[in-house]
Amino acid sequence: MAAAENWAFPASLQPKPEELGFDLAAALDAVVLVKAEVPEEAFTAGILGTERIGNGVVIREDGLILTIGYLITEAQSIWLTTNRGSVVAGHALAYDQVTGFGLVLPLGPIGVKPIARGSAGGCAVGDEVYLIGQGGREHALKAAVFAKREFAGYWEYVLDEAIFTAPAHPQWGGAALVGRDGRLLGIGSLLLQEEQDGRQVQGNMVVPVDLLEPILDDMVQHGRPNRPPRAWLGLYVQEAGGRLVVGGLATGGPADRAGIKLGDAVLAVAGARANGLADLFRKIWQLGPAGTEVPLTLSRRETRIEVRAKSADRADFLLKPRLH
Repeated sequence: MAAAENWAFPASLQPKPEELGFDLAAALDAVVLVKAEVPEEAFTAGILGTERIGNGVVIREDGLILTIGYLITEAQSIWLTTNRGSVVAGHALAYDQVTGFGLVLPLGPIGVKPIARGSAGGCAVGDEVYLIGQGGREHALKAAVFAKREFAGYWEYVLDEAIFTAPAHPQWGGAALVGRDGRLLGIGSLLLQEEQDGRQVQGNMVVPVDLLEPILDDMVQHGRPNRPPRAWLGLYVQEAGGRLVVGGLATGGPADRAGIKLGDAVLAVAGARANGLADLFRKIWQLGPAGTEVPLTLSRRETRIEVRAKSADRADFLLKPRLH
């Protein structure tokens, strides 16, 4: 994600307080800068880097911050900066791999009022929304919802319905998606480019805040939701020409240990054909939780082969946060 720097959206793209039915200043101040430092030996350091900068949103009176989990995964040091310039240390309290949400607990008074949470069900395709990064109105963007649909990510991640907005916010990670009523609708996750009406459109994928409500108490109390961990293979698959091709492997992960190779095409899971990325991952998860053996049918240089990978809990490969 783009690093924080002196920049501003054109005035025409910024939300204007006089046009809104809510306190824009309060919504802007609820978004803080999140800077995380991750050790070089961390499992995710090679993919996500050791210095990560993004946003977070204060969602409770005690200062609890909701962000996107990849910013704080394996973080050993977190610093939070408010729009007023206050800097407070934070603790990576929780990360949920299923939703992608992360929680940060400030380790001192942050002096920021929380934003009220709404529901993504209250926004429709075509609605005007506001994607807010830390830094005030200059970093707030008027956008529109151009789609609400399933999303599958190659890192073994599926959302039944994500929110897609355009134009794109350059500091999307952990940004707050706010509706016309000033309530939080979701958290920015990705920058993407898609074709619409024959032209390429750059936008953002946002995780709906509705996914937080059923798991929030467990995340605060236990650091993760109270559900069996999903089967994880460390298998980075991409759709290419109608095939599901292995484009990467987590070193030492289940797929790597099972002998799966880069360039293999995944044909089936436990004998059932995989029809697309989301279907592949759902078929794996349907076999059972982490620790379940996953039979895969692969095509390698036009040769059909069978492998069995014993899945794992991805969290077991990650460094645990330490309390300051």
